[in-house]
Amino acid sequence: MTPTLRVMLLIDADNVSADVIEQAVQRTLAEHGAVHVRRAYCNAETALKQQALFKRLSVRPMVNLSAGKNSTDIALAVDAIDLVIAERPDVVVLVSSDSDFAPLVIRLREKGCRVCGLGQQGKTGEETVAVYDEFTDLQHHGAPVAPRTAPARKAAAKVAAKRAPAKTEKTAKSAAAPARKTAAKAPARKTAKAAKPPAPQLPSEAAEFILRAAPALRSGADVPLNDVAQALRAAGLLGKHGSSLKLFDKLPAEFAVLQHPDRIRWTGAATP
Repeated sequence: MTPTLRVMLLIDADNVSADVIEQAVQRTLAEHGAVHVRRAYCNAETALKQQALFKRLSVRPMVNLSAGKNSTDIALAVDAIDLVIAERPDVVVLVSSDSDFAPLVIRLREKGCRVCGLGQQGKTGEETVAVYDEFTDLQHHGAPVAPRTAPARKAAAKVAAKRAPAKTEKTAKSAAAPARKTAAKAPARKTAKAAKPPAPQLPSEAAEFILRAAPALRSGADVPLNDVAQALRAAGLLGKHGSSLKLFDKLPAEFAVLQHPDRIRWTGAATP
């Protein structure tokens, strides 16, 4: 009996569409029978938008809170090297049309992996295809419907005009008269209105991911920083050797770091 190959699927979710991600997972499962590691690298906005898809496909979202150019690609590349050393996969499947992953593909091959690529049709260049052991373009099925042409819009406008009942000037005046009388009889509205209290500010997308991983922060109480860091690592929001202090430094308006002892507080909690 042939042993099952260990397969690792890494998705650049900021680069390909949702339906391409689903095709990639199903195709890899059909080809290899199992996918042992399934991770999607993306920003917080994409993770929230695609959370139902990731849950259904058993894909672990790796949320990148940095806003720098190519920061998600770098996170994927660093994680890929760590995973190859720790997990020893036989096959690595990268889902992206980005040519920037060429050095990563070469390095993974040097580590003894067969590296396959899955991209989105129309976004992949020839230089990207050539570097992989095997590359397949997947068609994006969610393209928007093409807008109507000018003649079609004019024809539709004519049909709509014919169906709409014509109003004469007399009809329009008679319809407007009752409305004027009603307006004259209606009591004047009060101009002064009681000021409404400002609505509570919702957490940003990045803060919402942190609060879901460490719900103790929602109360606004001081929580040990080490406990929060462990929760973020368990949720995949912080790398094994990542610094939680650097993470919270990027969100100074929503989190306050307290030292001696090291604790963290969410400043967006509702105050009594």
